[in-house]
Amino acid sequence: MPTRFRGDMKGVGELLRSQMMLREMIRRAQAIRSAAEAMAPVSTRMDDHHTGLYKASFKVIVTDRGARRHDRAQATVHNSAWYAAWVEYGAEGGRGGGHHVLLRAALAAGGG
Repeated sequence: MPTRFRGDMKGVGELLRSQMMLREMIRRAQAIRSAAEAMAPVSTRMDDHHTGLYKASFKVIVTDRGARRHDRAQATVHNSAWYAAWVEYGAEGGRGGGHHVLLRAALAAGGG
């Protein structure tokens, strides 16, 4: 006789809000942050007063009320340097030149 499985949506919701899930999201975000910091480009120009700012501006933001319905454990990696989007995507709106640091960090840390 075939086995049947019927998912318990309440149980899935409890899992997604659990401390275990939150700890795992934090662990993964911290791994991505570490990888991003390791590969972040740093200006070597002596006249550039932002040398190292991008690299030093990564942080992990944690909440247990993430996602669209605000009912999920969530940890995200954010860079607060004012020019972070240009470093990530390039100055021409994504038409080349971007370093894709967060994308490469997520892939390197096993997130993709």
